[in-house]
Amino acid sequence: MTVTASMGRSAGLVAPDRTGHWHGFGPWVGSPAAYAVEGNRRPAHPNGPPSATDPEDKKAQHVLARYHEAAGEFSSSSLPPLMTGHWLQKRGQAAAARTWTDVADAVEWLKQGYTDNPPAERTDGLRAYVGLDVKLAYAIDALPCGVDISWVHYTKSKSLFSASVVCCPNRFHPTLTCPLPPA
Repeated sequence: MTVTASMGRSAGLVAPDRTGHWHGFGPWVGSPAAYAVEGNRRPAHPNGPPSATDPEDKKAQHVLARYHEAAGEFSSSSLPPLMTGHWLQKRGQAAAARTWTDVADAVEWLKQGYTDNPPAERTDGLRAYVGLDVKLAYAIDALPCGVDISWVHYTKSKSLFSASVVCCPNRFHPTLTCPLPPA
C-alpha cells in the first residue's frame, strides 16, 4: 500500500494544515530492560543537578552521580525519551534523510521501519497490535494536526522496536528548538 496525504480522512473531515515539518527518530531496537530504565529516558532537570555539598553524605553523592549518569545517557544515546517531543533535544539523533516537509514521506518511513521490524505474533493466534493499515491512517491524520507519532512493539526476537515522527515546531514543547531545519 502506498501512503498518500489523503489516506485516513473520514466522513469528509479534513485535518487542518500546519506549518512546519517532521523529524523521524529511530528506529530503535533494543532490550525491554534498557527501555524500562526511565531515568535514562528523561532530559536533565532545567534547574540542574541536586546539590551534594557534603562529600561524606553517601546518599547525596549517589543521587548526584546517578543524575549525571542519566543526563549523559539521555543526551548521547538513541534510547527513546519518555516524551516524544523530547527527541528534539537529542540533537545528534536528527538527520537530513529523516526530516520531511511532506507528511506522506514521514509516514512512508514509519511504514518501512514497521515492515523491517514486524511485531511479534501471539501464540494463541489473536492479534497483539492494531493493524498496519490503522496505524498508517492514524498517522496520516494526526501528524498534520501537530500530534507526534510513536510506534512501539515487541518484535519476534522479543526485542522492543520504537520509531517516532516528531512535529517541529512541537505544539506540546513549544520552547524546544529545531535540531535540523529541512534543506
